[in-house]
Amino acid sequence: MLGLAVVLFFVILAVFSAWIAPQDPIATNWGAIRKAPSAEHWMGTDEIGRDVLSRVVWGTRASLLAGLASVSIALLLGVPIGLTAGFLGGFVDGLISRITDAFLACPFLILAIALAAFLGPSLTNAMIAIGVSATPIFVRLTRAQVINIKVEDYVEAARAVGNPPLRIALRHILPNILAPLIVQATLAIAAAVIAEASLSFLGLGQQPPAPSWGSMLNVAKNYVDNAPWMAIWPGVSIFLLVLSFNLLGDGLRDALDPRQG
Repeated sequence: MLGLAVVLFFVILAVFSAWIAPQDPIATNWGAIRKAPSAEHWMGTDEIGRDVLSRVVWGTRASLLAGLASVSIALLLGVPIGLTAGFLGGFVDGLISRITDAFLACPFLILAIALAAFLGPSLTNAMIAIGVSATPIFVRLTRAQVINIKVEDYVEAARAVGNPPLRIALRHILPNILAPLIVQATLAIAAAVIAEASLSFLGLGQQPPAPSWGSMLNVAKNYVDNAPWMAIWPGVSIFLLVLSFNLLGDGLRDALDPRQG
């Protein structure tokens, strides 16, 4: 519940950024460069006088959008492929499994960086790169769940009464594997937030002057000694959002697992 509350807090920040942010996140003020937190600037200002609080608030939108969109891409690609592999089996399963293993052999973040560099630096391309990189995880999870479910008695009964394979897969198998997919999606959002921040830090995500927690950290690393607030607040925001999604995923696993209780 704590994780859910923090996630909802960040969602509110993202949706109502224009009303919550006290100042324009890209407006410069050369008379207030690297000012410490004060009544006028609660989180201080950055290297060109922009309000850090406003940039953190607007950066929430980029991080959440990247997390939700990239995981949606991974679900849309991974679930049908995994469902096909697990349900059909045989050569199709073997082929899909070997391709999935090949992708999983490459670390998630390294693959995302490579794809983002190939596609070009932008938030949209970063979301595509993260989504494609996360797809093999959902392929493997979906396949494993389908293999377990398709031998259940109710699936055999549906097959015995003449249901076509597509109907069996979509009406009898897919609804019964949603619980672990929802849990994995929640955890994957946390990983996607870190990946987006990493890509932005490397200059492959949200492009300046648009605010992004990762790009804010990239600039802040040059001023850690004399303006630590530039790094503290986006870093704390990433930590809290990722932690809250992990807590939420852990809670959903306990709630949706039929073996619990």
